[in-house]
Amino acid sequence: MARVVPNGPDYRDEMFAYVRSGLGRESDPSRFLPQHVLHLLAFSLLSAGSGGLLGILLGAVLIDYMSFYVGSLVAAGGSPARALLFGWPPWAILRVAAFVLLGVCLAEPALLAARRRIGRPPAPPAAPRRTWYFAAGALLLSDVILKLAFAGDWARILRPCLVP
Repeated sequence: MARVVPNGPDYRDEMFAYVRSGLGRESDPSRFLPQHVLHLLAFSLLSAGSGGLLGILLGAVLIDYMSFYVGSLVAAGGSPARALLFGWPPWAILRVAAFVLLGVCLAEPALLAARRRIGRPPAPPAAPRRTWYFAAGALLLSDVILKLAFAGDWARILRPCLVP
């Protein structure tokens, strides 16, 4: 899969180094926050501009290389069950959920505009998405807080997954 997962091998190598040492982008807010902001901005712009289609594509790329790393952690053979259970840290799962909520909200205006352009009657008005935006923001904030609090410990939890 290394040939077909964009950024997969590089991300795996970065994460394996973090698991071994507890140090790296995962545990350094000055490095992970800019990356999170970049991903969030790119995802938001792509989702809003394409009715969600390009946001789904970017989301798939991000999930692919994270899943490549987790699969590689399982295949490393040290503790496959632990790798399956803990390979995806909870903060990453919260970030994915936030992106799903944002993607739905940001896609809606473009989809409604496209519906009008092709002469379809307007869809019934959706409930205000303010709560969804708030929930996405809370999930993103929780992502950062959990990562700041537990990234070092998470590396120790995953260390047995890597055979020395």
